[in-house]
Amino acid sequence: MVREFDRKIVLEDGSTYYGYGFGAHCDRVCEIVFNTSMVGYQEIVSDPSYTYQMVVMTYPLIGNYGTADDDFETKTPTIGGLIVREYNDSPSNFRYTKTLSEILEENHIPAISGVDTRKITRSIRDLGSRKVLITDADTPDEEAASILRATEIPHDAVSRVSCKKRWYSRTSNHKYNVVAVDCGIKLNIVRSLNARHCNVTVVPFDTPAETIMGMEPDGVFLSNGPGDPEDVTPVIRLVREIRGKVPVFGICLGHQMISLAYGAKTYKLKFGHRGGNHPVRNLKTGKIEITSQNHSYAVDLQSLEGTGLTATHINILDNTVEGIECLQDRIFSVQYHPESAPGPQDSSYLFDQFIRMMEEAKENA
Repeated sequence: MVREFDRKIVLEDGSTYYGYGFGAHCDRVCEIVFNTSMVGYQEIVSDPSYTYQMVVMTYPLIGNYGTADDDFETKTPTIGGLIVREYNDSPSNFRYTKTLSEILEENHIPAISGVDTRKITRSIRDLGSRKVLITDADTPDEEAASILRATEIPHDAVSRVSCKKRWYSRTSNHKYNVVAVDCGIKLNIVRSLNARHCNVTVVPFDTPAETIMGMEPDGVFLSNGPGDPEDVTPVIRLVREIRGKVPVFGICLGHQMISLAYGAKTYKLKFGHRGGNHPVRNLKTGKIEITSQNHSYAVDLQSLEGTGLTATHINILDNTVEGIECLQDRIFSVQYHPESAPGPQDSSYLFDQFIRMMEEAKENA
């Protein structure tokens, strides 16, 4: 007996895809994007950078290993929704504690399976990211189109996912104190710093420079996060106030905000970079790194001229800026995720670079 479709997604151009709902049963309008990762759906679902976005997984089978308590990137997932070809609700994994559908339902996140994810991905590639509605299969087309037209994607993503008060992640035999500005920080970034003998104090994105410098950090970390970097004016202002005073390392959104603080410009990509297979050239060594990425915006290469920033990494696929630095101010950043878990480990050396920078600063103090 063939099960009847109970849910559908509708894009702004009117294209409609019918499927089967799982996770939370609710309607939602998001920006539709795709991710090419073959593993790590739990980390994707729990990455705060996907706030207000509905993710199409290009790998066809999702849910088959469930979810494990130790693998979340945030305690409260805020992804807008999930679109998959085939969903497996009977995981085979000795570590799993809950099914993916249970996690989505607990966090009010809708999902749909049984749709043609290849066709949807080609549509995003050709026409770009745009609004999408997930709703019941019997919702009239005119009503769906009206909802899409009337709904705007919010611009408060960072304030929504950032912590509301500071929290700490300490490690034994610590050597450095790092203040991490939370714009939607992934927990594996904190783990990566802890593993290198750093005590980490995570603070809200709008924490003033005086407060941060009053903690006497050895270094400041600017995290990844969702949305348009130009919306995050408190962090852009923060960079301008602390640059040159303390070593600074930024990842993803942090990279974009550093660039804006120095006077460079950012722009929105047609469909963004999302997945664990992007080749990036290190301009210092000439080596190619396979990287994990998740972003909609990029730094304009030409706009770096005269800012004091130098490009250190370039994406081989589209020549977008993947890394910058200002040696004089002891500040650097990358667009991709060196802490990716699971994912390529080619770029973990960047955390070691941050450690060396803090060590040199302490020696010269």
